[in-house]
Amino acid sequence: MAKQRTGRAERAHRAREFDAFVAGAAGRLLHAATLLTAETRSRNPYARALLTAALAHTYAVWGRSRHEDPYALTRSELAVRFARTARRHHAGRGGVLSALHPQERLVVVLRLYEGVAEEQIAALLGLSEARVGAVCARAVATLGSAGGRSGSATGRAAA
Repeated sequence: MAKQRTGRAERAHRAREFDAFVAGAAGRLLHAATLLTAETRSRNPYARALLTAALAHTYAVWGRSRHEDPYALTRSELAVRFARTARRHHAGRGGVLSALHPQERLVVVLRLYEGVAEEQIAALLGLSEARVGAVCARAVATLGSAGGRSGSATGRAAA
């Protein structure tokens, strides 16, 4: 009986910890997911679905990942899930990064919005560092030319 109470108490503690993490990180993670899917902030069902799946994974490994940064773990899961489903997100839906190919959006969001190092992005996506740098440079150039045509600032893509 005491073992059951301890187990329930541990699960409740785990749930409270996870809830606190989500309360602090969900807004930024949702914004990153919205940038990835090239949706708008007001209409982002794919981004919400991606984030929900990534958070479900984080919760599933929450007790086993004590020494890992939960934000980095969730961000990585979000990136991997996006990469697997990128064909669904090929066409932009009006978001600031809709002019980019899904792989370009993924690299730009991780590198410029999240500040992830090129070597970490390369390892996560199975690309060389040189390829990550080239994709990022091409994406920034695309955003620069798209910004000039539409009158929008390219700096907003990274913000």
